[in-house]
Amino acid sequence: MQQETNSALSEEEEERALAEQAQVRRDKLAKLRDEGNDPFVKTSYDAQMRSQDILNGFEELEGKEVSIAGRLMSRRIMGKASFSHIQDRDGLIQIYVRRDDVGDDTYAAFKKDYDIGDIIGVRGYVFKTQTGETSVHCTHIEMLTKCLRPLPEKQHGLTNPDIRYRQRDLDLIVNPDVKRTFIMRSRIIKEIRAFLDGEDFTEVDTPVLLPIEIGATARPFKTRLNALSIDMYLRIETELYLKRLIVGGMEKVYEVGRIFRNEGMDAYHNPEFTSVEVYQAYCDYFAMMDLVERMYTQITRNVCGSETITYQGTEICMSSPWPRYTMKEAVLKFAGVDYDSWASDEDARACAAAMNVPVPEGEKATKGQVLNAIFEECCEDRFVQPTFIYDYPVENSPLAKRKPDDPLFTQRFEYFICGHEYGNAFSELNDPIDQKERFTRQVEEKHAQDPASKAQVDEEFITALEYGLPPTGGLGFGVDRLVMLLTDSATIRDVILFPTMKPKK
Repeated sequence: MQQETNSALSEEEEERALAEQAQVRRDKLAKLRDEGNDPFVKTSYDAQMRSQDILNGFEELEGKEVSIAGRLMSRRIMGKASFSHIQDRDGLIQIYVRRDDVGDDTYAAFKKDYDIGDIIGVRGYVFKTQTGETSVHCTHIEMLTKCLRPLPEKQHGLTNPDIRYRQRDLDLIVNPDVKRTFIMRSRIIKEIRAFLDGEDFTEVDTPVLLPIEIGATARPFKTRLNALSIDMYLRIETELYLKRLIVGGMEKVYEVGRIFRNEGMDAYHNPEFTSVEVYQAYCDYFAMMDLVERMYTQITRNVCGSETITYQGTEICMSSPWPRYTMKEAVLKFAGVDYDSWASDEDARACAAAMNVPVPEGEKATKGQVLNAIFEECCEDRFVQPTFIYDYPVENSPLAKRKPDDPLFTQRFEYFICGHEYGNAFSELNDPIDQKERFTRQVEEKHAQDPASKAQVDEEFITALEYGLPPTGGLGFGVDRLVMLLTDSATIRDVILFPTMKPKK
């Protein structure tokens, strides 16, 4: 108990110290304003270079004048001269500030009025110190913005995950690796687009607000459109609109889109996330497998410099070809269960019970539902290297085309890396009669589970199918999970700039 009390007092003392430091900074701001030097009235600064430009181009820039702007991250005051570091988008660079070069008043202000965290502009010439560090010898320095809150101490950093996710701006300032992660995220998305554009796909945008709640299992967010006095729903996928574009003759389309699902949160799930969905006319799910292999191999090579990466200590080879198993083959090989030995649904349920595998559908579970449950429980975590699992039971695949030679299964695949699912693809169902029957069953099941649900069949999509959807391959995958993989990030919150958080009281 005494230890807890001391800890609480320590936190209070720390908060009090931070408040005192913040007040000192506000006092400095008031002084600057009284002197006519308000830093918040600055509107621009002619920063002609960034830190990396100077560090990389020293041989050409030595002795030449440059201008740079950034955040003051360290100071070493030494009487008539000082060394400091400023940080811009690219990183840190040292500056050398000497009284004789900037003037008595400016140097005095630099010593007394400047603080770690202030944003400053610097002009001077490039040189190397006696220790060989490329630096800027200042001839002019000015404050562009006053930082009114002290940054975390360098030796302790910012390690509290809750603070890091809530204050990503501060996280980016003090943790350079975080900035690199999000720069890589941007590059990964560019590479996705570059690959698909190179494959002659057309990028499109489809609605985020939908007029109906569809019957899919994912729970949507609901809102209100006052102009029309109707309820609207944030999309849980982009699939149906994109397939309507294939009906319209666009043939090869994709969308990088924000998706919203009113569901739980964990290391691999956030209520809003980014997905890519891809649709191509006149091809099937095997063509989508080939597309995934080419795309992931190229993106990994271009972003990481190699087709082999390390994720959380495990070496992953993204080179094609990837192993491929039907779900029945995977369950037989990795769980020792032969689907074809089950004579009935009852046999399948008995097998699951003997293995202590929970089946969500309980006593109504079919052979296909039991197969899927055993796969998820006993097999998924076996697939560390990229692996395709295909031919899913029809019960779990409401939008996939049935296999002509085995209508209990569909032309669907998912692919797994490090024991987690990374994407989902189909030979798309284009029979409007079959599709409406499946949608109707989905809606009935959703109403049975939640009588308050407003789910309904998307009749506009069914109408579009009735005009004719050509044989089509479709693919959907999460951008955030791919970024996690390629940046070696343990949780989805590390790759979403502002992840969903419970509000603080």
